[in-house]
Amino acid sequence: MNYLIGVDVGTSSTKAILYDQNAQVITQANYGYELHRNAAGMAEQEPEEVINAAEQAIHDVATAADLSTGKLLAVSISSANQSLLLLDKDKKPLSRLITWADSRAQRAADNLKMMTEGQQLYMKTGVPVHPMSTLTKLLWLREDEPNLFSRTAYFADIKAYLFYRLFNEFKVDMSIASSTGLMNLKTCDWDDQALRVTGITKDQLPEIVDGTTQATGLVPEAQEKLGVPANTPFVYGAYDGALSNIGVGATKQNTVAITIGTSAAVRVVTDHPVIDPERRLFCYAINKGLWVVGGPLNNGGDVYEWAVKHLVDSSAVKNEQVDPYTLANHVIEGVPAGAHGLLFHPFLGGERAPLWNAKARGSFFGLSHIHTRADMLRAVMEGISMNIATVFQAVRALVGEPASVTATGGFARSKVWRQMLADILNCPVNVPDSFESGCLGSVVMAMQSLGMIDSLDTPQKFIGKVSSYQPDPTAVKVYQRYTPLFQQIEDMLAPAYSEIAKLQERQNN
Repeated sequence: MNYLIGVDVGTSSTKAILYDQNAQVITQANYGYELHRNAAGMAEQEPEEVINAAEQAIHDVATAADLSTGKLLAVSISSANQSLLLLDKDKKPLSRLITWADSRAQRAADNLKMMTEGQQLYMKTGVPVHPMSTLTKLLWLREDEPNLFSRTAYFADIKAYLFYRLFNEFKVDMSIASSTGLMNLKTCDWDDQALRVTGITKDQLPEIVDGTTQATGLVPEAQEKLGVPANTPFVYGAYDGALSNIGVGATKQNTVAITIGTSAAVRVVTDHPVIDPERRLFCYAINKGLWVVGGPLNNGGDVYEWAVKHLVDSSAVKNEQVDPYTLANHVIEGVPAGAHGLLFHPFLGGERAPLWNAKARGSFFGLSHIHTRADMLRAVMEGISMNIATVFQAVRALVGEPASVTATGGFARSKVWRQMLADILNCPVNVPDSFESGCLGSVVMAMQSLGMIDSLDTPQKFIGKVSSYQPDPTAVKVYQRYTPLFQQIEDMLAPAYSEIAKLQERQNN
């Protein structure tokens, strides 16, 4: 038997999965690490913790491969995008890893939005101007941390740094590069205007390579830690969102992929770049000839986790006799669609699409004496889904009506949430049994790199069983009344977000 390993370097942990040559899961390993946050919007990680987690996860699953009779064909890597690590002349970290969730560049983003160059850069790079993008992080660092910025010899994301540690080569896959706001969509190279605006040079950035590019020749220290043959090909892969599309077979324009994990995203793959004239959506290159259009949302499962933590009050939960999420889902099932007229805006962590406003904050609307904790729980789940529907509508308007939606992520463990999503979108929702679409997508990209398959269209046998949810006409009618109101209130509150964020920061510091 031959093997492949898919690795997903995520925001809270790194997961590695060992597959056979038919993409069937053999074993997996997962290692977590801390995300350091503060009231100013910081969201950083210790890069060494992330590297150690990736190395340990790969090592653990590799030990389950019988390399006496088979071969490890490749390791392929997925990671979150829009992270930034500052390196010195020896490519050693000068800072912690600034993750995609860091919003301290809000002022830099606001300033760039008001400039003609902000619009020009979006049209050239496909990346909306927002504080989580690498481009605006660079502007913020140059302004607020000039000494650190001037001492930086190289700028990397976490995956480029991981490959550097493993192979001593400084390269980045095209999809990660495309999401920085620094890569030109037409040339698939670093954009001169973006470099000029940020005050950096091309020499300070990794070389951009296609995601199917292989690195071989592990440095001795890395080979010892990983426990895999030194000549094992490591495939650069792509960012986690694009690979999630590939992993669920959503590689055609008529299938939208939605992920609801810690955060959320709505994405569709196209064979040409599609730029949103309203600048709501991103357009990233996956590789030459394949693009992904969509919107990332900050607020997904982490908001539901917050709600369950604070709203599920049961002695059985406290005594650990009942799982709080099982109880929450049961309670939500007993509340009708619309939560008795209660709406929730889930912007606990600011928001990227559709608002692109790191100062956005959450709120309940319509709260009255009749409402209970159960209503509030349902409103939270509905609010997360309605926010996703807003981005879904923008994608649909730009690329056309999809035939179906394929949804993945931790939310899929909740049957009531699966049905709710179909009802709010008013579109069939297909949910694969396997939640690990990012790792599977990375393995599919490795298979193409190795010549095992011709394209990134994932064979159905790799995906496995899929459950389908059809919109319920009664619930659809309810949500068709509430979703426009959700969006109207969102627009009305927008001017107040900056003020409440300012007051919160003043009080909490």
